[in-house]
Amino acid sequence: MSTGKEFVRRRRDLMGLIGANGIAVLAAAPERVRSRDTLFMYRPDSDFFYLTGFPEPEAVAVLVPGRSQGEFLMFCRERNPERELWDGPRAGPEGAVATYGADDAFPITDLDDILPGLLERSDRVYYSLSAHEFDQRLLAFIQTLNSKRQSSHAPSELVALDHLLHEMRLFKSRAESSAMRRSAQVAVAAHRRAMQTVRPGMYEYELEAEFLHEFRRHGAECSYPPIVAAGANACVLHYRANDAELKDGELVLIDAGCELQMYASDVTRTFPVNGRFSKPQRELYEVVLAANRAATEAAKAGNHWNEPHDAAVAEVTRGLKDLGLLKGRVHHLIKSQRYRQFFMHRTGHWLGLDVHDAGDYMQKGKWRKLKPGMVLTVEPGTYIRPADNVPRAFWNIGVRIEDDVLVTAKGREVLTAACPKRVEDVEETVLSR
Repeated sequence: MSTGKEFVRRRRDLMGLIGANGIAVLAAAPERVRSRDTLFMYRPDSDFFYLTGFPEPEAVAVLVPGRSQGEFLMFCRERNPERELWDGPRAGPEGAVATYGADDAFPITDLDDILPGLLERSDRVYYSLSAHEFDQRLLAFIQTLNSKRQSSHAPSELVALDHLLHEMRLFKSRAESSAMRRSAQVAVAAHRRAMQTVRPGMYEYELEAEFLHEFRRHGAECSYPPIVAAGANACVLHYRANDAELKDGELVLIDAGCELQMYASDVTRTFPVNGRFSKPQRELYEVVLAANRAATEAAKAGNHWNEPHDAAVAEVTRGLKDLGLLKGRVHHLIKSQRYRQFFMHRTGHWLGLDVHDAGDYMQKGKWRKLKPGMVLTVEPGTYIRPADNVPRAFWNIGVRIEDDVLVTAKGREVLTAACPKRVEDVEETVLSR
């Protein structure tokens, strides 16, 4: 995705925030065991990748503003023909310099000899505690320097790096926006494929397979485990089994996005298995669609973070009252949060390198203002479980409609706009199979 120049800019901007006499240390994510000697597919830590683009484990990046011998140092695994025969090529210190722009690079085995000396020259260490084993290693380096204060200089502050770095990540560059646009396009194609494949008698995992196929044919991975929830399963917010049969007359809710070149999409669509909404299904769907549109309209520069959610809540509450699922004045229903029986989650989250991306939602106790370059999801829903106060015709209907929205200077760009969501478009797409 990002060019070498972009990584250089990011490091330069961060070092400007760190300032003289500061040092930033970032460790690569460790490999994770799936079972016995089988590992999960490796994914770099998002913060580490954001600054380096380096895709391998067992690596540490160090930024030292003003260091005359070079400000960006990398520690990584050396080349090893035997291991590369089994696991594939490694960059090695030479590749860290030639390919990833490090000013200097060393074998990871030299870290204990070199990093304490770099820390010793600094007043402040910027680092994000992450529960990785490297946390204890870095703290041990600092503790050792502190124990030798009479003969060496030790850093006096340990500062949370993620406070600075995550604010940077919140604002997407042109290159990042382009990458997210492509990720969204692949996700949209997968949702269309599912709509055109679905039929009664299939199983949820068969529809899931359509997403895996579409993602992989574009070089993408799932950005999270897909939710394929038919009928009553759609009322389970984090449904994961994906093993039920799709029945004639039911809706199926699919929450699935992909990760392309490390950038995520996150899309949800709900559609009828047989291609036609029943009257109660359509009525609830239209309520959620109105909420999606209202929330999207509110996702613009100058509005605060919670305004899209407020807009969605107002539409859902009004719509459910019109359908007789809520009784009372809309203002009171919102104030008392009666709508939460049917709409119990937030309307969105930041999106980027992570599906639930980095960045604060509040500043100094207030919702932060939306600004150009921010990307968020808009995902209102209604989930109607059987209850005494609910007409039976609405039981077990779950609807969510989720889009990815880039805030721009002129308003917004809906990155997933090509994915059908009007009732007529959804039915036409399903029936075109």
